[in-house]
Amino acid sequence: MSETPGIAVSGGWRVHRRLYDWVLHWAHTPHGLAALFVLAFAESSFFPVPPDVLLIALVLGAARRWILLAGLCTAGSVLGGLAGYGIGLFLMDTVGARVIEFYHAQAYYEKVAQWYQLYDFWIVLAAAFTPIPYKVFTIASGAFQIHVMGFTLASLVGRGARFFLVAGLLRLFGEPVRRFIDKYFDWLALAFLVLLVAGFAVIKYSR
Repeated sequence: MSETPGIAVSGGWRVHRRLYDWVLHWAHTPHGLAALFVLAFAESSFFPVPPDVLLIALVLGAARRWILLAGLCTAGSVLGGLAGYGIGLFLMDTVGARVIEFYHAQAYYEKVAQWYQLYDFWIVLAAAFTPIPYKVFTIASGAFQIHVMGFTLASLVGRGARFFLVAGLLRLFGEPVRRFIDKYFDWLALAFLVLLVAGFAVIKYSR
């Protein structure tokens, strides 16, 4: 379920896999909740491993706490998105540009600029839910000075929908759903994006 288009280091996949395993190990420590919040925060602006990895492990270990876990993940992600927004607004030429370059996401960034011209902060809703690199959108939102309240609301709805859906399905169906989500998450998210784009088209041509 990675959102990462590429890591500019030798043996990048191995590095990413070690980060994945490092994130996962927090589920087996007393600091799992704090780690989930910090991971969700960091992933929204610079960290490569999505918080779904740890969220899934924690929900499987404590299914009755799925609402708390999804809510904590959402809060961390939205606040991290605001941090990414701040990077784009105040530090785009230094920190922001380096984050974009690190992920080889220049093409994404240019495309995001076009999408913002068409859909403003609403496109953040798609990025918040789907495998589209969310950190590129948070940084770009600040760089393009998108309305911060609209950005925050779109992030809250999109990230909340994603994390509560994952946690809720795991609460209901457990391990089989984990395997299904892990295998087909990108396709499920793509289907959601197609429906979202169709919704934009209906709005546009119904005027």
